[in-house]
Amino acid sequence: MGTDIDLTGDGVDIGDGEQPARAVRRDEAVRAAVEQGLLGPGHPIVGLLDVTGIRESAAELRAAFDAVTAPGTPVLHAFAVKATPLVPVLRLLREAGIGAEVASPGELALARAAGLRPEMTVLDSPAKTPAELREALALGIAVNADNPQELDRIDALMLPHGPKGVGGTPMATSRSPIGIRVNPQVGGGSIGATSTATATSKFGVALRDEGAREWIVRAYADRPWLTRLHAHTGSQGIPLSLMAQGAAETYALAEEINRSLGRRQIDTVDIGGGLPVNFGSDATAPTYAQYARLLSEAVPGLFDGRYGLVTEFGRSLLAKHGTVVARVEYAKSAGRRAIAVTHAGVQVATRTVYVPGSWPLRIAAYDAKGRPKEGPEVVQDIAGPACFSGDLLAEGRALPLLEQGDYAAALDTGAYYFAHHYAYNSLARPGIYGFAPSDGRGDGGGGGVAFATVRTPQTLDEIVAESGGAHASGLTTL
Repeated sequence: MGTDIDLTGDGVDIGDGEQPARAVRRDEAVRAAVEQGLLGPGHPIVGLLDVTGIRESAAELRAAFDAVTAPGTPVLHAFAVKATPLVPVLRLLREAGIGAEVASPGELALARAAGLRPEMTVLDSPAKTPAELREALALGIAVNADNPQELDRIDALMLPHGPKGVGGTPMATSRSPIGIRVNPQVGGGSIGATSTATATSKFGVALRDEGAREWIVRAYADRPWLTRLHAHTGSQGIPLSLMAQGAAETYALAEEINRSLGRRQIDTVDIGGGLPVNFGSDATAPTYAQYARLLSEAVPGLFDGRYGLVTEFGRSLLAKHGTVVARVEYAKSAGRRAIAVTHAGVQVATRTVYVPGSWPLRIAAYDAKGRPKEGPEVVQDIAGPACFSGDLLAEGRALPLLEQGDYAAALDTGAYYFAHHYAYNSLARPGIYGFAPSDGRGDGGGGGVAFATVRTPQTLDEIVAESGGAHASGLTTL
């Protein structure tokens, strides 16, 4: 795999003690958000997205796989929309050459709103309805069938009396590339909830179950329009070696099917995503380049040009480029433990609050002006605003003492955090803003940072509306 680690996200290694470029950008953005009024008493919580960092991650992903694939190999990197389901993010990634992997009608709607073309979109879901399948096939979106019953539904949507293929089998009437998702059953990682290749995973056709492999080969033999094969081993907590093993099992199955059929029917392998993120520091580890090199060494035939390639990375593209920043409303103590009561908790960091051992977050301290806070470290809790005692972003964390009016920032939260609101206590969804260095034309404001709105803060009227406000008397009329 190699041992070089790109700590900056800029393609440049840094030495010990030097602050990564993205950390510098983050500090400047927090200060500028306070100066420009995006953060303050009236706006006590925001989500910030580093546009420069996102673009760099997209470029690094494409370059990593370009370096190991044969020239001319068709490669689609489809961003897992569930990681950060925000239309402006999908548009930014689209402009960076990244497609979309969707797993619901809502995610497909977001991708379409962002301008993603059908050929840059992949539909994966374990519970697709006939209507979802019909829409995808009509649009020409790639579909990965999760199970035999879903494949039966796809069969029913194909024109039964259309042109005949090999063996007289009706050919597909949709231009959608269609494949089957398999579960290679290679095992799980350290987080069970994100391990998708266990013996009993709900995803895909369990490859090692009795008769499954034979059924898959027959399914392709009977359907010349099945041209893809898909597998995803898991994400956070999955070691790279296990991810590579899952890809190797999928490649071996594609080779077996093509060999059995005596033709190159499977032309594209979708290896999913799942590159884990380092939440312990600003370092990017592992990198896309490391993973791509490992895959090319473990499964060289996958990269020799005979197969097109699809990836579905999500967390690794966005996590390091997002920050939740919340104002310290009160600073108190209990049992000689300092407690900073902030406006960021379970509503923006649900996994961390409920399963802190698996999803710990780094916290950065900023003063009331948005500058990195200095001073001796004090063990303290960083609490959220929800009305239960477990609503903690961090417990027993050593930081410069946070005081009333300061800010606590939850780092590495660009994926699966502030875009996934949990409406505990009817807490409002925070505003989300992208930031980049100002272009110097006077529109960047304080700190030389320009902001763009990604999502406006939720209003109280919107909370009432989505909570049935228009039907207030609905139950009293029964």
